[in-house]
Amino acid sequence: MADTDNAPGQQDTAEDVRPVPRPNDTVEHDDASPRTAALPAEPSRTDAPPTGEPAAADATPAPVPAVPLSAGAGSSRVSDDDARRYAEPPSDTGALTLRPSDDEVARRAAQREQAVAPKPGLPRFLQVLVAVLFPVIVLAGAVRAVTTSAFLWIEYHRPGFPADSYGFSTEDRMTYGSYALDYVVNLAPARYLGGLVSPGGGQLFLDSEVGHMEDVKAVLQLSFAAAFLLFVVAVASCIYLARKYKGGVRRALFSGAVITLVLIIALAVAAILAWQTFFTQVHALFFADGSWTFRVDDTLIRLFPEQFWTDAAASVGAIVLLATLLTLILTWPTKARRERSRTAQEAYQARYAAGLEPRIR
Repeated sequence: MADTDNAPGQQDTAEDVRPVPRPNDTVEHDDASPRTAALPAEPSRTDAPPTGEPAAADATPAPVPAVPLSAGAGSSRVSDDDARRYAEPPSDTGALTLRPSDDEVARRAAQREQAVAPKPGLPRFLQVLVAVLFPVIVLAGAVRAVTTSAFLWIEYHRPGFPADSYGFSTEDRMTYGSYALDYVVNLAPARYLGGLVSPGGGQLFLDSEVGHMEDVKAVLQLSFAAAFLLFVVAVASCIYLARKYKGGVRRALFSGAVITLVLIIALAVAAILAWQTFFTQVHALFFADGSWTFRVDDTLIRLFPEQFWTDAAASVGAIVLLATLLTLILTWPTKARRERSRTAQEAYQARYAAGLEPRIR
Protein backbone atom coordinates (compact mmCIF):
# COMPACT_ATOMS: atom_id res chain seq x y z
CA MET A 1 0.00 0.00 0.00
CA ALA A 2 1.36 3.43 -0.87
CA ASP A 3 2.32 5.73 1.96
CA THR A 4 1.86 9.45 1.22
CA ASP A 5 4.56 10.34 3.74
CA ASN A 6 7.34 8.67 1.75
CA ALA A 7 9.71 10.81 -0.18
CA PRO A 8 9.09 11.15 -3.91
CA GLY A 9 10.49 8.33 -5.84
CA GLN A 10 10.78 6.00 -2.76
CA GLN A 11 9.13 2.60 -3.20
CA ASP A 12 7.17 0.69 -0.61
CA THR A 13 8.64 -2.50 0.73
CA ALA A 14 6.94 -5.62 2.08
CA GLU A 15 7.57 -4.45 5.62
CA ASP A 16 5.63 -1.24 4.98
CA VAL A 17 2.53 -3.08 3.78
CA ARG A 18 -0.06 -2.99 6.57
CA PRO A 19 -3.59 -4.42 6.53
CA VAL A 20 -6.14 -1.71 6.82
CA PRO A 21 -8.71 -2.35 9.49
CA ARG A 22 -12.17 -2.43 8.07
CA PRO A 23 -15.26 -1.20 9.84
CA ASN A 24 -16.90 -3.58 12.29
CA ASP A 25 -13.94 -5.99 12.18
CA THR A 26 -12.53 -7.51 15.33
CA VAL A 27 -9.12 -6.17 16.30
CA GLU A 28 -6.62 -8.58 17.85
CA HIS A 29 -4.76 -7.50 20.93
CA ASP A 30 -1.88 -8.96 22.84
CA ASP A 31 -4.17 -10.64 25.33
CA ALA A 32 -6.19 -13.72 24.50
CA SER A 33 -9.62 -12.13 24.56
CA PRO A 34 -10.75 -10.75 21.18
CA ARG A 35 -12.19 -7.26 21.03
CA THR A 36 -13.93 -5.32 18.31
CA ALA A 37 -13.17 -1.83 17.28
CA ALA A 38 -15.62 0.40 15.49
CA LEU A 39 -13.50 2.40 13.03
CA PRO A 40 -14.70 5.30 10.96
CA ALA A 41 -15.43 4.52 7.38
CA GLU A 42 -12.66 5.47 5.01
CA PRO A 43 -12.74 5.69 1.27
CA SER A 44 -11.57 2.61 -0.45
CA ARG A 45 -7.93 2.76 -1.45
CA THR A 46 -5.92 0.45 -3.60
CA ASP A 47 -2.58 -1.03 -2.78
CA ALA A 48 -1.14 -0.21 -6.19
CA PRO A 49 2.01 1.98 -6.21
CA PRO A 50 1.79 5.62 -7.34
CA THR A 51 1.58 6.32 -11.02
CA GLY A 52 4.85 6.05 -12.73
CA GLU A 53 6.45 3.91 -10.03
CA PRO A 54 6.92 0.16 -10.57
CA ALA A 55 5.55 -2.20 -7.95
CA ALA A 56 8.03 -3.92 -5.68
CA ALA A 57 8.90 -7.34 -6.91
CA ASP A 58 8.71 -8.95 -3.47
CA ALA A 59 5.50 -7.25 -2.39
CA THR A 60 2.65 -9.67 -1.69
CA PRO A 61 -0.97 -8.97 -0.87
CA ALA A 62 -1.50 -8.62 2.85
CA PRO A 63 -3.40 -11.55 4.32
CA VAL A 64 -6.78 -10.89 5.85
CA PRO A 65 -6.64 -11.72 9.56
CA ALA A 66 -8.86 -14.66 10.50
CA VAL A 67 -10.69 -12.81 13.23
CA PRO A 68 -14.32 -13.60 13.95
CA LEU A 69 -16.81 -10.91 13.17
CA SER A 70 -19.28 -9.73 15.72
CA ALA A 71 -22.87 -10.78 15.45
CA GLY A 72 -24.26 -7.38 14.60
CA ALA A 73 -22.89 -4.43 12.70
CA GLY A 74 -21.26 -1.87 15.00
CA SER A 75 -21.38 -4.24 18.01
CA SER A 76 -18.40 -4.22 20.37
CA ARG A 77 -19.01 -7.71 21.82
CA VAL A 78 -18.13 -11.11 20.40
CA SER A 79 -20.83 -13.74 20.15
CA ASP A 80 -20.86 -16.53 22.72
CA ASP A 81 -20.07 -19.19 20.09
CA ASP A 82 -17.00 -17.27 18.92
CA ALA A 83 -15.86 -16.71 22.48
CA ARG A 84 -16.08 -20.41 23.28
CA ARG A 85 -14.39 -21.33 20.00
CA TYR A 86 -11.38 -19.11 20.51
CA ALA A 87 -11.13 -19.30 24.29
CA GLU A 88 -8.15 -21.07 25.80
CA PRO A 89 -8.89 -24.60 27.02
CA PRO A 90 -9.24 -24.83 30.80
CA SER A 91 -6.51 -26.37 32.84
CA ASP A 92 -7.03 -30.08 33.46
CA THR A 93 -5.26 -30.19 36.80
CA GLY A 94 -8.47 -31.36 38.49
CA ALA A 95 -8.21 -34.69 36.68
CA LEU A 96 -4.78 -35.37 38.16
CA THR A 97 -5.92 -37.90 40.78
CA LEU A 98 -4.31 -41.06 41.98
CA ARG A 99 -5.53 -44.15 40.17
CA PRO A 100 -6.92 -46.83 42.52
CA SER A 101 -5.23 -50.17 42.74
CA ASP A 102 -6.13 -53.01 40.42
CA ASP A 103 -7.82 -54.90 43.25
CA GLU A 104 -9.97 -51.90 44.08
CA VAL A 105 -10.91 -51.43 40.43
CA ALA A 106 -11.85 -55.09 40.14
CA ARG A 107 -13.88 -54.94 43.35
CA ARG A 108 -15.83 -51.90 42.19
CA ALA A 109 -16.47 -53.47 38.80
CA ALA A 110 -17.73 -56.63 40.47
CA GLN A 111 -20.06 -54.62 42.70
CA ARG A 112 -21.46 -52.75 39.70
CA GLU A 113 -22.02 -55.97 37.79
CA GLN A 114 -23.66 -57.57 40.80
CA ALA A 115 -25.92 -54.55 41.31
CA VAL A 116 -27.22 -54.53 37.73
CA ALA A 117 -27.31 -58.30 37.31
CA PRO A 118 -30.76 -59.87 37.64
CA LYS A 119 -31.29 -61.64 40.93
CA PRO A 120 -31.94 -65.40 40.70
CA GLY A 121 -35.62 -66.13 41.14
CA LEU A 122 -35.46 -69.41 43.07
CA PRO A 123 -32.97 -68.28 45.76
CA ARG A 124 -34.99 -65.12 46.36
CA PHE A 125 -38.19 -67.15 46.71
CA LEU A 126 -36.54 -69.57 49.14
CA GLN A 127 -35.25 -66.70 51.27
CA VAL A 128 -38.76 -65.27 51.56
CA LEU A 129 -40.15 -68.73 52.31
CA VAL A 130 -37.68 -69.36 55.14
CA ALA A 131 -38.33 -65.90 56.58
CA VAL A 132 -42.10 -66.52 56.64
CA LEU A 133 -41.77 -70.03 58.11
CA PHE A 134 -39.37 -68.96 60.85
CA PRO A 135 -41.96 -67.52 63.31
CA VAL A 136 -44.29 -70.49 62.82
CA ILE A 137 -41.54 -73.01 63.55
CA VAL A 138 -40.22 -71.13 66.56
CA LEU A 139 -43.70 -70.71 68.03
CA ALA A 140 -44.49 -74.40 67.59
CA GLY A 141 -41.21 -75.34 69.26
CA ALA A 142 -41.95 -73.08 72.22
CA VAL A 143 -45.43 -74.54 72.68
CA ARG A 144 -44.01 -78.06 72.54
CA ALA A 145 -41.47 -77.15 75.22
CA VAL A 146 -44.29 -76.05 77.52
CA THR A 147 -46.40 -79.19 77.04
CA THR A 148 -44.00 -81.37 79.01
CA SER A 149 -43.93 -82.84 82.48
CA ALA A 150 -40.78 -80.83 83.22
CA PHE A 151 -42.62 -77.53 82.80
CA LEU A 152 -45.50 -78.94 84.85
CA TRP A 153 -43.12 -79.80 87.70
CA ILE A 154 -41.59 -76.32 87.63
CA GLU A 155 -45.05 -74.74 87.82
CA TYR A 156 -46.32 -76.88 90.69
CA HIS A 157 -43.18 -76.34 92.74
CA ARG A 158 -42.53 -72.67 92.10
CA PRO A 159 -43.30 -70.27 94.98
CA GLY A 160 -46.63 -68.53 94.71
CA PHE A 161 -48.43 -71.11 92.60
CA PRO A 162 -52.00 -71.43 93.99
CA ALA A 163 -52.83 -74.63 95.86
CA ASP A 164 -55.90 -76.72 95.10
CA SER A 165 -58.85 -75.70 97.24
CA TYR A 166 -60.56 -79.10 96.87
CA GLY A 167 -57.86 -81.39 98.21
CA PHE A 168 -55.35 -82.25 95.45
CA SER A 169 -51.83 -82.37 96.82
CA THR A 170 -48.82 -81.39 94.75
CA GLU A 171 -48.10 -85.08 94.18
CA ASP A 172 -51.68 -85.69 93.03
CA ARG A 173 -51.48 -82.75 90.69
CA MET A 174 -48.19 -83.94 89.28
CA THR A 175 -49.59 -87.44 88.64
CA TYR A 176 -52.91 -86.46 87.10
CA GLY A 177 -51.49 -83.47 85.25
CA SER A 178 -48.82 -85.64 83.63
CA TYR A 179 -51.55 -87.97 82.35
CA ALA A 180 -53.33 -85.01 80.77
CA LEU A 181 -50.21 -83.61 79.08
CA ASP A 182 -49.07 -87.01 77.88
CA TYR A 183 -52.48 -87.64 76.35
CA VAL A 184 -52.41 -84.57 74.09
CA VAL A 185 -49.06 -85.55 72.56
CA ASN A 186 -49.33 -89.35 72.37
CA LEU A 187 -51.49 -91.57 70.18
CA ALA A 188 -53.55 -93.13 72.96
CA PRO A 189 -57.37 -93.31 72.68
CA ALA A 190 -59.79 -91.30 74.79
CA ARG A 191 -60.02 -93.92 77.56
CA TYR A 192 -56.42 -93.04 78.44
CA LEU A 193 -58.05 -90.21 80.40
CA GLY A 194 -61.62 -91.46 80.64
CA GLY A 195 -60.60 -94.61 82.52
CA LEU A 196 -58.78 -92.80 85.33
CA VAL A 197 -60.35 -93.00 88.76
CA SER A 198 -60.20 -90.36 91.50
CA PRO A 199 -59.12 -91.18 95.10
CA GLY A 200 -62.80 -91.26 96.07
CA GLY A 201 -63.53 -93.96 93.50
CA GLY A 202 -65.34 -91.79 90.96
CA GLN A 203 -64.40 -90.88 87.40
CA LEU A 204 -61.45 -88.49 87.47
CA PHE A 205 -62.23 -86.65 84.24
CA LEU A 206 -65.80 -86.02 83.13
CA ASP A 207 -66.83 -86.89 79.60
CA SER A 208 -66.97 -83.17 78.74
CA GLU A 209 -63.41 -82.78 79.98
CA VAL A 210 -62.23 -85.79 77.99
CA GLY A 211 -64.00 -84.39 74.91
CA HIS A 212 -62.22 -81.06 75.28
CA MET A 213 -58.87 -82.78 75.71
CA GLU A 214 -59.58 -84.69 72.48
CA ASP A 215 -60.07 -81.35 70.72
CA VAL A 216 -56.86 -80.02 72.24
CA LYS A 217 -55.04 -83.16 71.15
CA ALA A 218 -56.27 -82.83 67.56
CA VAL A 219 -55.26 -79.15 67.33
CA LEU A 220 -51.84 -79.66 68.87
CA GLN A 221 -50.92 -82.76 66.91
CA LEU A 222 -52.04 -81.21 63.65
CA SER A 223 -50.09 -78.05 64.46
CA PHE A 224 -46.96 -79.98 65.44
CA ALA A 225 -47.15 -82.15 62.31
CA ALA A 226 -47.55 -79.09 60.08
CA ALA A 227 -44.70 -77.32 61.88
CA PHE A 228 -42.48 -80.35 61.42
CA LEU A 229 -43.19 -80.44 57.68
CA LEU A 230 -42.50 -76.72 57.44
CA PHE A 231 -39.29 -77.27 59.37
CA VAL A 232 -38.21 -79.90 56.84
CA VAL A 233 -39.00 -77.50 53.97
CA ALA A 234 -37.06 -74.73 55.68
CA VAL A 235 -34.04 -76.98 56.28
CA ALA A 236 -34.06 -78.13 52.64
CA SER A 237 -34.29 -74.52 51.49
CA CYS A 238 -31.38 -73.54 53.73
CA ILE A 239 -29.28 -76.39 52.37
CA TYR A 240 -29.93 -75.21 48.81
CA LEU A 241 -29.15 -71.61 49.71
CA ALA A 242 -25.97 -72.61 51.52
CA ARG A 243 -24.73 -74.40 48.39
CA LYS A 244 -25.95 -72.10 45.63
CA TYR A 245 -26.46 -68.64 47.11
CA LYS A 246 -23.89 -67.69 49.71
CA GLY A 247 -25.25 -65.52 52.48
CA GLY A 248 -28.84 -66.42 51.62
CA VAL A 249 -29.39 -68.45 54.79
CA ARG A 250 -28.18 -65.61 56.98
CA ARG A 251 -30.39 -63.05 55.24
CA ALA A 252 -33.43 -65.33 55.38
CA LEU A 253 -33.05 -66.08 59.09
CA PHE A 254 -32.42 -62.43 59.89
CA SER A 255 -35.59 -61.37 58.07
CA GLY A 256 -37.56 -64.11 59.81
CA ALA A 257 -36.25 -63.02 63.19
CA VAL A 258 -37.32 -59.44 62.52
CA ILE A 259 -40.82 -60.60 61.56
CA THR A 260 -41.04 -62.77 64.68
CA LEU A 261 -39.89 -59.95 66.92
CA VAL A 262 -42.61 -57.65 65.60
CA LEU A 263 -45.28 -60.34 66.04
CA ILE A 264 -44.25 -61.31 69.56
CA ILE A 265 -44.23 -57.67 70.68
CA ALA A 266 -47.73 -57.15 69.26
CA LEU A 267 -49.09 -60.30 70.92
CA ALA A 268 -47.44 -59.45 74.23
CA VAL A 269 -49.00 -56.00 74.26
CA ALA A 270 -52.43 -57.48 73.49
CA ALA A 271 -52.09 -60.09 76.25
CA ILE A 272 -50.92 -57.60 78.85
CA LEU A 273 -53.59 -55.00 78.14
CA ALA A 274 -56.50 -57.49 78.06
CA TRP A 275 -55.51 -60.97 79.16
CA GLN A 276 -59.02 -62.33 79.63
CA THR A 277 -60.09 -61.16 76.16
CA PHE A 278 -56.90 -62.54 74.65
CA PHE A 279 -57.39 -65.93 76.35
CA THR A 280 -61.03 -66.11 75.26
CA GLN A 281 -60.28 -65.20 71.64
CA VAL A 282 -57.52 -67.80 71.37
CA HIS A 283 -59.83 -70.56 72.62
CA ALA A 284 -62.71 -69.36 70.43
CA LEU A 285 -60.40 -69.56 67.43
CA PHE A 286 -59.75 -73.30 67.83
CA PHE A 287 -62.66 -74.70 69.86
CA ALA A 288 -66.44 -74.61 69.68
CA ASP A 289 -68.31 -72.35 72.05
CA GLY A 290 -69.17 -74.01 75.36
CA SER A 291 -66.76 -76.90 74.89
CA TRP A 292 -63.88 -75.32 76.81
CA THR A 293 -65.64 -73.79 79.87
CA PHE A 294 -65.88 -75.79 83.14
CA ARG A 295 -66.77 -75.40 86.81
CA VAL A 296 -64.10 -74.44 89.30
CA ASP A 297 -64.32 -77.88 91.00
CA ASP A 298 -63.75 -79.83 87.76
CA THR A 299 -60.49 -81.73 87.48
CA LEU A 300 -59.06 -79.71 84.56
CA ILE A 301 -59.54 -76.40 86.41
CA ARG A 302 -58.00 -77.85 89.59
CA LEU A 303 -54.97 -79.14 87.66
CA PHE A 304 -54.58 -76.15 85.34
CA PRO A 305 -55.83 -72.98 87.03
CA GLU A 306 -55.69 -69.59 85.35
CA GLN A 307 -52.23 -68.91 86.80
CA PHE A 308 -50.91 -71.94 84.91
CA TRP A 309 -52.06 -70.54 81.57
CA THR A 310 -50.66 -67.11 82.36
CA ASP A 311 -47.28 -68.63 83.18
CA ALA A 312 -47.45 -70.88 80.11
CA ALA A 313 -48.13 -67.93 77.80
CA ALA A 314 -45.29 -65.95 79.40
CA SER A 315 -42.95 -68.92 79.02
CA VAL A 316 -43.84 -69.38 75.35
CA GLY A 317 -43.24 -65.68 74.74
CA ALA A 318 -39.91 -65.80 76.58
CA ILE A 319 -38.71 -68.82 74.59
CA VAL A 320 -39.71 -67.21 71.28
CA LEU A 321 -38.07 -63.93 72.27
CA LEU A 322 -34.86 -65.65 73.33
CA ALA A 323 -34.66 -67.65 70.09
CA THR A 324 -35.38 -64.51 68.07
CA LEU A 325 -32.73 -62.40 69.78
CA LEU A 326 -30.16 -65.16 69.47
CA THR A 327 -30.93 -65.45 65.75
CA LEU A 328 -30.63 -61.69 65.30
CA ILE A 329 -27.22 -61.67 66.98
CA LEU A 330 -25.91 -64.57 64.92
CA THR A 331 -27.22 -63.25 61.60
CA TRP A 332 -26.85 -59.48 61.99
CA PRO A 333 -25.59 -58.14 58.61
CA THR A 334 -22.24 -56.74 59.69
CA LYS A 335 -19.74 -55.52 57.13
CA ALA A 336 -17.45 -58.50 57.71
CA ARG A 337 -20.28 -60.99 57.21
CA ARG A 338 -21.46 -59.28 54.04
CA GLU A 339 -17.91 -59.26 52.70
CA ARG A 340 -17.45 -62.96 53.48
CA SER A 341 -20.72 -63.77 51.74
CA ARG A 342 -19.75 -61.74 48.68
CA THR A 343 -16.32 -63.38 48.49
CA ALA A 344 -17.79 -66.86 48.88
CA GLN A 345 -20.40 -66.17 46.18
CA GLU A 346 -17.75 -64.90 43.76
CA ALA A 347 -15.62 -67.98 44.41
CA TYR A 348 -18.61 -70.23 43.80
CA GLN A 349 -19.47 -68.47 40.55
CA ALA A 350 -15.85 -68.75 39.41
CA ARG A 351 -15.83 -72.49 40.13
CA TYR A 352 -19.16 -72.89 38.35
CA ALA A 353 -17.89 -71.00 35.30
CA ALA A 354 -14.68 -73.04 35.29
CA GLY A 355 -16.73 -76.23 35.34
CA LEU A 356 -18.76 -75.10 32.33
CA GLU A 357 -15.77 -73.95 30.29
CA PRO A 358 -14.77 -77.41 28.96
CA ARG A 359 -18.36 -78.01 27.81
CA ILE A 360 -18.45 -74.69 25.97
CA ARG A 361 -15.23 -75.49 24.18
